[in-house]
Amino acid sequence: MNVIGKVTVLPRLPGPLERLEELAYNLYWAWTPKAQALYQTLDAANWERFQHNPVQTLLETPSARLEALSSDPDYLADYREVMADFDAYMHKGKSGKGDVWSAKTAPDLKPVAYFSMEYGFHESLPIYSGGLGVLAGDHCKSASDLGLPFTAVGMLFHQGYFRQLFNKDGWQEEAYDELNLTTLPIRPALTASGETAKISVRVGGRDVALQVWSLQVGRIQVLLLDANVPENSEDDRKLTARLYGGNQELRIQQYVLLGVGGIRALRALDIPASIYHMNEGHAALMGLERVREYVAQGLDFRTAMEASASSTLFTTHTPVAAGNDAFAYDLMDRYIGEWPAQLATSRDELYSLARQDQNWDNHLVPTFSMTVFALRMSRMANGVSELHGEVSRGLWNFLYEGADPNEVPIGHVTNGAHNLTFLAQPYRDLFSTVLPADWTERLEDKQMWDDINKLPDAQLSATQHELKEEMIAFVRARSQEQLRRTGASAADVAAAGETLSADALTIGFARRFATYKRATLLFRDRERLSKIVNDPQRPVQFVFAGKAHPADNPGKAFIQEIYKLSRDPEFAGKIVILENYDMNVARQLVQGVDIWLNNPRRPLEASGTSGMKASFNGAPNFSVLDGWWREGYDGTNGWPIGEEREYTDLNIQDDADAFSMYETLENTIVPLYYGKDAQGQNHGWLGTVRRAIITVSPEFSMQRQVIDYVQKYYLPLGTRADKIDANHFEKARALGSWKSWVSQQWPHVQIHATAQLPATVQPGEEVRVSAQVTPAGIQESELLVEAVLKHGEQTMHVPMTSSGGGQYQVSIPLTDSGLYSVGVRAMPYSADLSNPIELGLIKWA
Repeated sequence: MNVIGKVTVLPRLPGPLERLEELAYNLYWAWTPKAQALYQTLDAANWERFQHNPVQTLLETPSARLEALSSDPDYLADYREVMADFDAYMHKGKSGKGDVWSAKTAPDLKPVAYFSMEYGFHESLPIYSGGLGVLAGDHCKSASDLGLPFTAVGMLFHQGYFRQLFNKDGWQEEAYDELNLTTLPIRPALTASGETAKISVRVGGRDVALQVWSLQVGRIQVLLLDANVPENSEDDRKLTARLYGGNQELRIQQYVLLGVGGIRALRALDIPASIYHMNEGHAALMGLERVREYVAQGLDFRTAMEASASSTLFTTHTPVAAGNDAFAYDLMDRYIGEWPAQLATSRDELYSLARQDQNWDNHLVPTFSMTVFALRMSRMANGVSELHGEVSRGLWNFLYEGADPNEVPIGHVTNGAHNLTFLAQPYRDLFSTVLPADWTERLEDKQMWDDINKLPDAQLSATQHELKEEMIAFVRARSQEQLRRTGASAADVAAAGETLSADALTIGFARRFATYKRATLLFRDRERLSKIVNDPQRPVQFVFAGKAHPADNPGKAFIQEIYKLSRDPEFAGKIVILENYDMNVARQLVQGVDIWLNNPRRPLEASGTSGMKASFNGAPNFSVLDGWWREGYDGTNGWPIGEEREYTDLNIQDDADAFSMYETLENTIVPLYYGKDAQGQNHGWLGTVRRAIITVSPEFSMQRQVIDYVQKYYLPLGTRADKIDANHFEKARALGSWKSWVSQQWPHVQIHATAQLPATVQPGEEVRVSAQVTPAGIQESELLVEAVLKHGEQTMHVPMTSSGGGQYQVSIPLTDSGLYSVGVRAMPYSADLSNPIELGLIKWA
């Protein structure tokens, strides 16, 4: 039939269970296993079939079953316990007693709007592709836990990313399933007048309508934008069909919808937002709409830009230049060509904020870089680990010509993961026997976690074994399902039911199959690996999972290589690769494996978070010292692969890292794992397990990450925005005008310098440095002239004193022995700049 509309008819719940619907529409259940168990009990088969979706499970549960459970004392007891915990959680932030972290610690925090292209909250809502989305989802969960005034904005992709299937040869194939919105835990967002929120965004000369959906995540709300509405053309309805699908034109259109549409959705729903956080460059075009709003209030373009940028944070996740979106100007003209006029500026001025000259087809071409635009349209920026911050400063150093990479204003907040989403219930129960009653609210408290040392070995070991057996049962069932679908023989299906052993050392590897993550590094010396895997006394087994991007054939080839090896008699039953990696598979693996393996090509892993989740569950990491593990490894809580260095020859790097992997496995990890005493306990191994839990759980909790964002970025941005916006944008006007003036004058500034440098000096003696500056009309108070001394790895910046007439001098003591290099530079200066090199104007003598 021709469908003209759909409506969801929820079951009439018996009085004693009437709040199951309310709970189903709040993703609080996504990190609460006892809440999930209420729906699983309704119908275990449907719970699995519907990807653990409580709304759909409720819809398909017969009334008779609900009635029966409403008088079941055991079920009612579980129900009341879950609802009491839910109410306590939800009411805590509303009690007015200052009993959530933000009220106690950051009472002045202004409302935050967080923009991300993807969110990984749970497998039943597949609008994520991998780590970036799961990180964004976890960020929202902890924002709720901490009681932040926080609203997230994203897109509702009707076909999500893709469902991964392996054919009989192990080649990845993609299936796209249309989501049934009536069975998702989302509801139409309603305006103050009670109407469904709809907005319109002009894209490529046409108006695209967007419906706004509301997703409740604990105490916070997520707004999801949906172009699949009757008002749009068939093509425009597909704009929110797939995540990261299609060509560059589709991506630009999606970025316009996210950035511009996201701001309009907040306004349509009258949701307060004072601080704006762009999670990756996908959201950069929010700057267009925010500047337009200010211009519509009567501000000029430069003032509006200062006002907008002063309250904006940009987080970059991409450590490789090629991974950052950049588009040809003529393509941008097609989709944002109308914007310069709306912003009261020129195309050249607007595009200059995003300009990155790139070598395309052996020609240097100006491109519109989303990352450059995001950096220019924000006043704070960060990478997602210490090393990634360092890499990012080098990557974007060209925007600040003449600055050292370490001066580039990109900091870092090392990623975390939402502990309770990934921590198995048996571990929660076990931890509760030694940790304080409120431990789930103090996850970032390092000292508290020392009490894990009080756990008896026998209990810790038993919990690990229980979870390992559950994981192996899951792997076997998934493997058999996979084989049946591809027409495997009955013998092969039966054999898959015996794969893996709960007594063997089990190592997990699951992540996106980008080639730099080197999923096949383990197989570099197949003969040596075979000896490790097939040792009759001390066997080792591996479980792999992960998706390659649909266009990434080299990544797909890695998957196929592992698949074929897993079918080889030499490795069959001991190396397994699962299809359709999602949050469910991830949870099963991080909760059940003994060790988590990660071997990216350093320094290309921005952060990574899967290993954190494994260590929450007692699995130590065995990883390259890249991303978060470079900070997390302390010599007692896991093992490194390779050295903390970079290589110019990638083959040599792969050889060195593979050799290190085999050596550590053979000589350290395997002997430790199998070293049991007469009672069958392994105190050495369990010591490493404890150290993994104690060190990783607080330091790499999402709670710690979000607290870092609040303290390092959200609070300072709020203070800066207040200052810049005060008195009808007085400082924004002055700063915008001053920057324009200085930029025009800067080419005419000249600087010359001399230094009295004898061939050798004794420690403690001084050198005198002088400079002559021709300021080209710029006031002396608007210049920072400084001597720069480099001594080994150290750089010292010493402001020079003016004696009038453009003369500057300073005497600098040389305290240590060694070779010093001396230089002099000038930069525009204003106390209102967010950092000394904000303008990117530096002139060296």
